[in-house]
Amino acid sequence: MIQVQSLTKNYGKVRALDQISFDIKKGEVVGLLGLNGAGKTTCLRILTGYLIPSDGNCNVDGIDVFSNPVEIKRHIGYLPETPPLYPELSVRDFLQFISRLRGIPEASFNEELNRVCELTELKEVERTLIRNLSLGYKKRVGIAQAIIGSPPVLIFDEPVSGLDPRQIVEIRNLIRNLSGKHTVLLSSHILTEVSRTCDRVIVIHRGKLAGDISGDQLGNIENIFLDLTKKSSEAGG
Repeated sequence: MIQVQSLTKNYGKVRALDQISFDIKKGEVVGLLGLNGAGKTTCLRILTGYLIPSDGNCNVDGIDVFSNPVEIKRHIGYLPETPPLYPELSVRDFLQFISRLRGIPEASFNEELNRVCELTELKEVERTLIRNLSLGYKKRVGIAQAIIGSPPVLIFDEPVSGLDPRQIVEIRNLIRNLSGKHTVLLSSHILTEVSRTCDRVIVIHRGKLAGDISGDQLGNIENIFLDLTKKSSEAGG
């Protein structure tokens, strides 16, 4: 579903990504794990067509990201770390606006908005102005806008950043409920959280691919992460 080959991004003399390659299968929930500044957000922005890489190739749902920058956005639901919300709108008005942008027929607005509000548990606040919502609910609205139209691929950048423990559990459960129906790629620097949310974790350290953790290894992610990043640093990563 997602293929990344030799992805490289330079900002002047600084190399933010260095020959990153990985594949993600349909229906997987995969995490990009790394320290702050590891290159996670840069990778996600390239996959969504927001940034142009210095080198390498990306395919999402069989479509070349760089040759089809408009078409690829119809196949991806994207949640940046700071949700792109309009605080002066109510939740429902904002989601209706996003539905128009995504080309949802007006006759289907109510059905689609009811679907995403129920899935993200926003029904009780759908008439509330976004500015009056807690951070946890704002994250839910961000996820709701990403899943409008049921894009096959969902990309979330630090979806639980800044949330309290209860909100983290709620967002984790919401993301797990999206698995199977969507392929989910998310970034995080929180070890235990990404291990509980994801089927597989790709470790990035200083712009390089440091390792790939899955299965029973997720239960020992702290030690494995430390070992992978240490080896990457020793190798010059």
